[in-house]
Amino acid sequence: MVCSPSMACMTPAERLNNLNHCSPDAFCAAMADIWEHAPWVAVQTVALRPFASADALHSAMLALVAGLDEPARIRFYAGHPELGGELARQGAMNAASTDEQASLGLGQLQAAEAQRWDGLNRAYRERFGFPFILCIRQHSLASALLVFEQRLGHTRQRELQLALNEIAAISRLRLARYLHASDPAPAPSH
Repeated sequence: MVCSPSMACMTPAERLNNLNHCSPDAFCAAMADIWEHAPWVAVQTVALRPFASADALHSAMLALVAGLDEPARIRFYAGHPELGGELARQGAMNAASTDEQASLGLGQLQAAEAQRWDGLNRAYRERFGFPFILCIRQHSLASALLVFEQRLGHTRQRELQLALNEIAAISRLRLARYLHASDPAPAPSH
């Protein structure tokens, strides 16, 4: 196969190598959708390069988020869109979130379903002070609703940890999709 020098022809290992050696701006642009409205994660991670593996890169980024104090972590969580919320129905989220929520039809909920999700989102935010976060790609619509309802009964401390666990799963899947995509965008340049 004849390949152009674009990212589309690179293997995941070559893409990781490119991330390890591209400009800091290109690295940050490439990692922009991995972390929801948190460009600072990529900005702080770029100085830690090179990474021996995708797992090492992800672990470094996750350690930055996990190391936040509680108020900062809650601000970070607050940047995540509500599942099945108004932003999903308007298609006003970043590309990764839009794609994830569309996988379960959360952007096209019927009125009664939208009311149910809105009620759960409101109850969760009032109880915990941040949006419900779930790695939606690991669920069906029914299982997501079940987990949502169950988690409303948890303590705040448990939810702070579960939200971090879910963000870890979401960001790991997003990184894997970036590294394995046939045409990831934006392509880091030197």
